Amino acid sequence: MNLIMILRVSLRALSKNKTRAGLTVLGIVIGVGAVILLVSISQSAGMMITDQFQSLGTNVLFILPGSYTGGGSMRLPSGTFTTLLASDADAMAAECPTVLAASPDVSAKAQVVAGNLNWAPDSIMGVNDTYLTIRNQQVEKGQFFSAGDVHTAAKVCVIGKTVAENLFPDMDCVGATIRIKKIPFRVVGLLEPKGANLFGQDQDNIVLAPFTTIKKKVSGSNFNNVDCIFVSARWTDQMKQTEEEVISLLRQRHHIRQGAEDDFTVRNTSEVARVLNIITMVMTLLLGSVASVSLVVGGVGIMNIMLVSVTERTREIGIRLAVGARSRDILRQFLLEAVVLSLLGGVIGVALGIGSAVAATYAVNHFLSSTHWPLAISVNAILVSLGFAASVGMFFGYYPARKASRLDPIESLRYE
Repeated sequence: MNLIMILRVSLRALSKNKTRAGLTVLGIVIGVGAVILLVSISQSAGMMITDQFQSLGTNVLFILPGSYTGGGSMRLPSGTFTTLLASDADAMAAECPTVLAASPDVSAKAQVVAGNLNWAPDSIMGVNDTYLTIRNQQVEKGQFFSAGDVHTAAKVCVIGKTVAENLFPDMDCVGATIRIKKIPFRVVGLLEPKGANLFGQDQDNIVLAPFTTIKKKVSGSNFNNVDCIFVSARWTDQMKQTEEEVISLLRQRHHIRQGAEDDFTVRNTSEVARVLNIITMVMTLLLGSVASVSLVVGGVGIMNIMLVSVTERTREIGIRLAVGARSRDILRQFLLEAVVLSLLGGVIGVALGIGSAVAATYAVNHFLSSTHWPLAISVNAILVSLGFAASVGMFFGYYPARKASRLDPIESLRYE
């Protein structure tokens, strides 16, 4: 018998008991669907983490004042208010070859007032004119403030979409005036929206102004210290070199002796992203492996049903052997039945897995409106699942098929 004839006979045999065939493939359906769904969720989480780190900026280093001890507590040098100056940022941009831009950061907390409306932004940040380059962000309307505005401590600012919607619901915010601690600021630009970050914080609920203005006029401080410095490296593959250059420069500028601890801390976002991507990959493999156990359980179910089928069709096997069918034809028929059952379950499982992934993505984005959960359907997971399902059918179907092919024709004809 050729393969086409064997396939027709197998399909005819399976169609005689559709309910049993459906229950047989249920384990494969659940296994394949679970693998695709869990891999999709893991990959979606990885994509979201990657997007969030990209939204932090272009190859960003965060430099914080003080050093951290091994126990995680922060230690500031005695007798000083802080360890980072605005001039440190200027020196990094000028003297470190791999630094693209550097911006000091001075933060403030205050109500923002426009007309008879007021709003409390999550962040009021004082930065320099290169901040948007570092954070990989653009201005949607208007323009960003200039280096001259930073130098003269001009009372200008750029606001996020959330602030604009709450203070200027029915008008264009560019050119309008807001007051921060009774100090008037002219809005020169509106930032492009970025949405919520990884922790659910609204990144558009922000006001940016020259750090000199925030430091002197809002915070009322005459010190030159800053809360943080943002540094952007020129190339992603040289982040480590940029970090070393920044550390070397700051140690030199802060007159730190060899062997002494740094009075600052450098946080490399690319290293954090790399670690999180590794964790996501491990979780994907782990969840996929756990879900694949269902495929093995489904394979055991196929073997049991095929053994029952061999017993029920003993006389049929005997008749076929008596009229000239060879043992290998019987083996192929029952093996093909098992593979067809597995692949059928795999195809239905793929549809179930994709549908579940789409539904889960819609549910997350619908009920958590601040979250932009991406949809990720892994073609590799689909192909591997189908291949594994076929392999399960062959593996668990071989024993019943072999048992059927070795039946004695005379004993089979006598079987009741």
